[in-house]
Amino acid sequence: MTSNDPLLQPYQLKHLRLKNRIMSTSHEPAYSEDGMPKERYRLYHAEKAKGGMALTMTAGSAIVSRDSPAAFGNLHAYDDAIVPWMAELADACHEHDCKVMIQLTHLGRRTAWNKADWLPVLSASPVREAAHRTFPKTAEDWDLDRIVGDYASAAQRMQAAGLDGIEFEAYGHLLDGFWSPATNHRDDLHGGSLDNRLRFTWRVIDAVRAAVGPDFLVGIRMVADEDFEKGLSKQEGIEIAQRLASSGKFDFLNIIRGHIDTDAALTGVIPIHGMPSSPHLDFAGEIRAATKFPTFHAARISDVATARHAIAAGKLDMVGMTRAHIADPHITKRVMAGEEHRIRPCVGATYCLDRIYEGGGALCIHNAATGREATIPHVISRTEGPLRKIVVVGAGAAGLEAARVLAERGHKVTVLEAASQAGGQIRLAAQNPRRRELIGIVDWRLAELERLGVEIRYDIWAGLDNVLALDPDAVVIATGGLPQNPPLDGGDGLVTSSWDIIAGAVKPAENVMLYDDNGGHQGMTAAELIGKAGSKLELLTPERFFAPEIGGMNHVPYMEAFHRHGVKITINTRLQQVRRDGNQLVATLVSDFAKGWSEERRVDQVVVEHGTLPLDELYLELKPLSKNAGAIDYERLIHGGDIFPDKNPDGRFLLLRIGDAVQARNIHAAIYDGIRFGLRI
Repeated sequence: MTSNDPLLQPYQLKHLRLKNRIMSTSHEPAYSEDGMPKERYRLYHAEKAKGGMALTMTAGSAIVSRDSPAAFGNLHAYDDAIVPWMAELADACHEHDCKVMIQLTHLGRRTAWNKADWLPVLSASPVREAAHRTFPKTAEDWDLDRIVGDYASAAQRMQAAGLDGIEFEAYGHLLDGFWSPATNHRDDLHGGSLDNRLRFTWRVIDAVRAAVGPDFLVGIRMVADEDFEKGLSKQEGIEIAQRLASSGKFDFLNIIRGHIDTDAALTGVIPIHGMPSSPHLDFAGEIRAATKFPTFHAARISDVATARHAIAAGKLDMVGMTRAHIADPHITKRVMAGEEHRIRPCVGATYCLDRIYEGGGALCIHNAATGREATIPHVISRTEGPLRKIVVVGAGAAGLEAARVLAERGHKVTVLEAASQAGGQIRLAAQNPRRRELIGIVDWRLAELERLGVEIRYDIWAGLDNVLALDPDAVVIATGGLPQNPPLDGGDGLVTSSWDIIAGAVKPAENVMLYDDNGGHQGMTAAELIGKAGSKLELLTPERFFAPEIGGMNHVPYMEAFHRHGVKITINTRLQQVRRDGNQLVATLVSDFAKGWSEERRVDQVVVEHGTLPLDELYLELKPLSKNAGAIDYERLIHGGDIFPDKNPDGRFLLLRIGDAVQARNIHAAIYDGIRFGLRI
């Protein structure tokens, strides 16, 4: 059937026919093993190919030289061993008519010297990059000679692997390090005029073209405006784009706006929730209009309507929905089937990128199958075993996901929820206006449960009788937890929970101390709301790293709020006790480092954050009545087999608990529990 949808129209890029206008731009999910794209990496991209996209770009970025050590799981494009692995990946995607390209780079100063082979990190000039705390050496002529050769060799490897093309990375890396006045202070043939600053780029593309020929597709993901006073201007960026486009040496431009050398700057390029959607789309459209050249772009284009507009309005030729595909790799299939309403939304939490930059693999906050394609399916199949009656107690993240998966498998599911609305702690977190998009995690599941015919009974504080009355074959306890105080020597009854502040149950006082012994979003959210309320606030933590459970990109808007509202931050300090003195509270602070040291603070309110304790009373009541006594065989959970040991022959049902009903964790852990246990009942 022919579609008039702009997103579903084919696009001819030189000799390459792309079946639609949807792509995933280059990014590094940090799934590599020994620098190679092995099974996990391949399955991740193959799933997006199955989902119907036209082009998947791998790596972000694959490194061409040994003195560009991996900063976040980068692929080793300098190693011949990568060729068969990339060939496997390309073949797996080509089976679904999804084209495959790779991004090649020399990271320049955007890495660290104390990794891999401990070779000196270099750049156009010795300008420090704050994000990786690197003081680069000035690239010498012999450095540039060998790196040009490394680019050419890497491109040949990708051509040999059967890829459909490559793109160079030129934002925050070595190539554009020569373009930008902020990072190029040279007085030789590579500095000063724009002609000189582009000299290295022309050497690289000429060497690559000599190696791969004129027909192999070569593009560039380039910054066309660094958007800060010392950096590359919009005027010069557009001129560079025009020069590259008219050279006859490149086949497409992939446009970026901004700079990425600090956490704050990075979120301007890749916005998180609470920040504008598609902030650089119009700018990319300006580049396309100025160059009349194939133009790609991605920057928080997370919904189909915006993507469709980008193509229909002629702003882009291919639209990147990269984080959106981490949330739902089957977006294109949904569009083709007329089921856009069923697309799992990207809520902008950016848990994916924060994990990468903190040294972990990319994981979606609410799609636990992404990155786990070998063991967790994106499409849930009906069970081949017996159909069961299952009671899920709790409609937070874990309970909703378990109910969804169980219902997809054909089981009859009833959900009992104590509150009048579903969502649990997600609904609490979304009370912060900046994070309200998180409610999409709940809304999507509620819509899916309605489609699947799952009954949710609200305002039921489920007890033993409520559960047994439903005569279940299995019971899933997803009751979550309640906030707990940190261990104090005194004053437990004088402190206020972060939850009460976030929920609005308790108003911030005039002079507040917030003690965060957890380091996650809960304490930071409470602090943000207290600061915005106009209170004088000191945020105190015993950690040596501030908010260690929050990655760099989510750190940015919190710090913006703290600086704007005068929040004082104190680390390495522990709250020992609280006592009342007249109308005020006196907090005693101590040190883990200097025995005998203490200080006091006089405040109007002490707010505390120390995670949650499980609500496990119902679980403990049900244990002796269950077949497995609540036990789970972890080896079989991981490697396969029946996960419920037969502990009680007289038991009436299987029993398990998930999410924060087990221990205080995060949204992703709750979702992961819900799906991996739901698949095993």
